Amino acid sequence: MLRYPFDILSGENATSIFWLQGMRIPSYDNQLLDLAEDLARRMLPAFDTPTGIPFGSVNLLYGVDEQESRITSTAGGGTLTLEFGMLSRLTNDPIFEQVTKNAVRGLWARRSKLNLVGAHINVFTGEWTQKDAGIGTSIDSFYEYLLKAYLLFGDEEYLFIFQEAYAAAMHYLYNDPWYVEVNMDSAAIVWPLFNSLQAFWPGLQVLAGDIDPAIRTHAAFFSVWKRYGFTPEGFNLATLTVQHGQKSYPLRPELIESTYWLYKATRDPRYLDVGRDMVVSLQYGARCPCGYCHIVDVEFHKKEDHMESFFLAETVKYLWLLFDLASGPDNLVENGPYKYIFSTEGHLLPATPQISLIHEHCSYLGAYCKGGGIEQESRKSDISIHPQENNTSVISGSWVHSSYPSDSSFLESTTTSGLMKGLCPGLTHGQKYGISYLDATRTAQEDRSMQQRENVADSHSLLVVSQQSADNSLSKNKNNDHDRNVQESKYQCFLMTVLGNSAIVDKAGAALFKIEPDNSVAGRSDHVAKLRAMIWENQIRKHGSSSRFELGRSMKLHERYFSKFIIS
Repeated sequence: MLRYPFDILSGENATSIFWLQGMRIPSYDNQLLDLAEDLARRMLPAFDTPTGIPFGSVNLLYGVDEQESRITSTAGGGTLTLEFGMLSRLTNDPIFEQVTKNAVRGLWARRSKLNLVGAHINVFTGEWTQKDAGIGTSIDSFYEYLLKAYLLFGDEEYLFIFQEAYAAAMHYLYNDPWYVEVNMDSAAIVWPLFNSLQAFWPGLQVLAGDIDPAIRTHAAFFSVWKRYGFTPEGFNLATLTVQHGQKSYPLRPELIESTYWLYKATRDPRYLDVGRDMVVSLQYGARCPCGYCHIVDVEFHKKEDHMESFFLAETVKYLWLLFDLASGPDNLVENGPYKYIFSTEGHLLPATPQISLIHEHCSYLGAYCKGGGIEQESRKSDISIHPQENNTSVISGSWVHSSYPSDSSFLESTTTSGLMKGLCPGLTHGQKYGISYLDATRTAQEDRSMQQRENVADSHSLLVVSQQSADNSLSKNKNNDHDRNVQESKYQCFLMTVLGNSAIVDKAGAALFKIEPDNSVAGRSDHVAKLRAMIWENQIRKHGSSSRFELGRSMKLHERYFSKFIIS
């Protein structure tokens, strides 16, 4: 439901591609983009939950229905980053990207100690209602969009989450060459089952550069296709038979998609043979008078008069791409002006500068500046690498631009830092981004963790030197530069961590201001936003600010930031 407007958005991308190829449509004036934005704004109420994980559906006129289920799938909550992120860049409005990133953080913060996620979760309580961890049904595209969001947007946070999630999947779910479903807490096998949605995984492994296991797993999956002519929805690995009640093949594209990616990576002709066998199966087993039919039973090839839309959008598209690539790279996807990322629905998302430039200094991370006020204003306030270039004050050795608040959405590294953008050296992923393992039974541990973070803030202060004395200070105190940078980084990391997680914000608000959490649906977002702003102001005043690191301007940016974003 929540991805509906992005069939329209793919049309917007198509018009951009036509323009690049000299085929501009004179009458087109962003009509599809305006429609996609309007629909997306109508969907924003779905994200108004205590966890930030969205409801599964929303009424486009009235918002979320009172009777709407609070249970959603991991794939449903975590597979919106590409489309909403692209919309933010095309409209220059960060709210769409922010709410989807919060949803991913909300899911990942509730992972198990094994770094596994379950299949279904309560969007209000954050409790897992189905703890079966796997790479297939209800989870598949969560993994897919972590890697693809990094490839399209360049945001390292997605990459770090993917690396941790992928390592856990390969450790606990992989039984070479198959994948099983396990309990997310204990890793005990609950389903020795291959389901057809798992077949996307070898293609994802190609994008991740892990080719060898992808080849073995694809061969195992294709052996099921060859046995029945199609892949059933479920194949029992214990009995090596079709799983009862899962005998159908609704013309799914996943195995064909992986075949395309493996051929693209290896140019091994065996994958052309695989594609040929699939075409033969579809032509002789699924062909109907008016299209291609849903296969009800793969053992007897019983048909049903029904064809899913993804058959044309994905299944046939990947088959065409496979054989077209074999005949030569002379097509837009392989040899166009930009690289392309495929959405989970098979739409092409071009990595244009407007979408993929992440080093622009704009009002939100990943924004593309079209020129003018925001870009000029932010660049004026960048930390100078060469002190003699201007007469402003600098934060000595800092890797945080002075025009941005020091949270996970605004941190950027200078070109001399030698650090990845927005990362604190020596900290775990959870500390870098304020995403920690959540367990309702360990309140005392959380309290101790919060106290430790407050102690870090108390013991480190920002060291600020004026521009006039910068040269002398740096020359006289070279031996202290490293210690200063570490102190500044630790303080900034502490502040980023506090502001990055709503559970920590609640505890900090109670500790600093005696304000109890507001968990009501209506007041949750405003409550957390105000608390974050209060914490930021409190910490900056407590630890000092330079004449150019203006508290008023920082707070103004925070106000604008928090008023636009729905933060959970």
